[in-house]
Amino acid sequence: MDLTATRDLYDRQLRLGARPDGPGARVERDGPVVRQTGPAHGWNGVLWSGLGPDDADAVIAAQIRHFTSAGRTFEWKTYGHDHPADLGARLVSAGFVPEDTETLMVRETAAPSGPEDLPDGVELREVTDAAGVALLVRVHDLAFGKDSADLGRRVLDQLADAPDTVVAVVAFHDGEPVSAARLDLPPDSDFAGLYGGGTVEEWRGRGLYRALVAYRARIAAARGYRYVQVDAADTSRPILRRLGFEALTTTTPYVYEVGAGSDA
Repeated sequence: MDLTATRDLYDRQLRLGARPDGPGARVERDGPVVRQTGPAHGWNGVLWSGLGPDDADAVIAAQIRHFTSAGRTFEWKTYGHDHPADLGARLVSAGFVPEDTETLMVRETAAPSGPEDLPDGVELREVTDAAGVALLVRVHDLAFGKDSADLGRRVLDQLADAPDTVVAVVAFHDGEPVSAARLDLPPDSDFAGLYGGGTVEEWRGRGLYRALVAYRARIAAARGYRYVQVDAADTSRPILRRLGFEALTTTTPYVYEVGAGSDA
């Protein structure tokens, strides 16, 4: 894989050429910024920016005004190759709070996925209704230790508005949900996105994460996607490397809470 060319393709398709990810959301270009503005439970934020040292602070302030005037907490999703080099420091100075840095990793879907080896008594099911999505949310609440209700609403929005763009999968053991993940399938893109991959504590280390990656990669390949991509935490990177994923860059979200700064 030509990593530089693949990263450039990712930027063109999923950042510069991003499409709204749900009903009520709009993606627009505002000068050197591509942003999405949507409902309060949706993802709001900056997808791409091409800033220079002279205009960065003014553009950051303009985005703060845009989102806070709409009453939206929002995220500026930065990447390791973004400019200027001190973009993160400028965002912090403007009132943003950084979250954990992750690694953008990509693999071609044509590469072998490996077996979907599951522990005895565990099965994977795709969920498509409110009851099933509630179980996915329950797993995420337990796995990640935070309220995932807004995620559930976004998944239900996608299933209702564009069901071909998302696959939600839950692993069950004796009827109890123990792991969950989702696959985003953006139209007219070479990249399918792997998200979630949360497992309740007592079931970690038994291969569920690997099985969910393999399951979703096979779906992406069958749907004609060339790559699967994932924002990988430190705990996931070694597993993904063994599954053939390569690192393109890093990504760090910077979050601006409504009312966090004087520009609101």
